[in-house]
Amino acid sequence: MQIYHDNANSRAFVEIEGVEAEVEYRLADGYLDITHTFVPSPLEGRGIASQLVKFAYDYARNEGLKPRATCPYAKTWLDKHPEYKG
Repeated sequence: MQIYHDNANSRAFVEIEGVEAEVEYRLADGYLDITHTFVPSPLEGRGIASQLVKFAYDYARNEGLKPRATCPYAKTWLDKHPEYKG
């Protein structure tokens, strides 16, 4: 799966079977805050949201930013991956 990063619009996305899934974030005060995760129903259950969130937080790590999650899905993801909390 190829994930694309749209820095200008603060999002990462994939297009699969003509349908787009995305994660949106905002940058502030040294944090990357995931604000929204969206996977349309035809793509649910494939782990796409998890891969998008991981992609965004890997980007944050590489940029020296700390992770934050306003989005409930991203918060749950961070709780399950404590190695990203720090």
